[in-house]
Amino acid sequence: MIGSGASARSAGKPQGFILLATAVLPIMAIVSLIPVLPLLLGEFADVPSSDFLVPMALTIPALCVALFSPLAGWLSDRVGRKHLMVGALVLYAVFGILPWFLDNLFQIIAARFALGVVEAVIMTLATVLIGDYFAGERRERWIAAQIAAGSVAAIILIAIGGLLGELLGSRGPFLLYLLALPIALVAAIGLFEPEATASNAEDNAGAFPFRIVLPLSLVTFGIGIVFYTVTVQLGPILETSGPVSPAQIGLIGALCNLAVAAGSFAFHRGRQNARPTLLAIGLAVAGLGYAGVALVPSLFVLAAGAILVCFGSGLMLPNMLAWTMRSLPAPMRGRGMGLWTGSFFLAQFLAPLVLAAFTGLAGSLSLALIVYALAAAAGALAAFIKTRSGQRAAT
Repeated sequence: MIGSGASARSAGKPQGFILLATAVLPIMAIVSLIPVLPLLLGEFADVPSSDFLVPMALTIPALCVALFSPLAGWLSDRVGRKHLMVGALVLYAVFGILPWFLDNLFQIIAARFALGVVEAVIMTLATVLIGDYFAGERRERWIAAQIAAGSVAAIILIAIGGLLGELLGSRGPFLLYLLALPIALVAAIGLFEPEATASNAEDNAGAFPFRIVLPLSLVTFGIGIVFYTVTVQLGPILETSGPVSPAQIGLIGALCNLAVAAGSFAFHRGRQNARPTLLAIGLAVAGLGYAGVALVPSLFVLAAGAILVCFGSGLMLPNMLAWTMRSLPAPMRGRGMGLWTGSFFLAQFLAPLVLAAFTGLAGSLSLALIVYALAAAAGALAAFIKTRSGQRAAT
């Protein structure tokens, strides 16, 4: 049971910043390796199906987070948070650095799979502990900061990964995984097991609120598809306007990440209108962005549309996270956040496949993106209707 033997400490900025640092690590697992993907493809060109297996080595941690986050959340509810987090951080460094020493592609994939399992623990607990440590406005401020920090860190980590790849070759970015060791040390010192309360034991005897959490997780999955379609497929989307240089793609990608951070900041400012209202606004903004991307084949409009999609996503993601967290009793927070995290990372893994399927059915990328615009608009309308019905019920 969580919290047994916990001290009655109160959390502050040190704990919040430690959790922000831990939440960046799963993001680093993919983005830091993007610059060396061509080097890895060249290195393993003689391996059968390497053009499929090498990208899979990069993305398989995301699939593992999707699959194992619910289990990680359940385990944290049973055995506690702190020691599980510290152990996962140490294993993250171990499994993360392994490819530095390996020359066999299948061994590298196995190491990346193991990395993904411990990432599921880290990502889930980074969110769960924010819910354990903070409440009300402070909690939502740290939730917004977590989303924003991940987006800004992605820009920095891609640059560092490229530099290490330039200096040390295809294995250079794997050295970044050693950063988990000092973070584990700081976490061991600065984090503490959340305090158990008398009401927690009573809550734990109740049924898990699947009726609330599953719909919220499903909506989060849809938002994840909306978000990751633009971020992962940014190059092909921009190329619908004509030839685009890697520098242009990189610059627009950086602006998209900053737009996510700006959306997260806007969530914090508008938290009094959270839940369905912010969901409706975010979907409307994302739908407008997709409409521009689909209908106007101009690089400027395509870039502006992608930035709008990312801003809307940055507004929605912390909103859905806070909404789900508020719906969970403390002893079930691990399981609930595990489901939420799994839904989001499943969307990351499936987004390219979903877009490919829609593109095949529609006949072109632009027509497929119109489907996304219409789906976002329909979702915004449904959320707006829910907002209005909630207002009428309150009067």
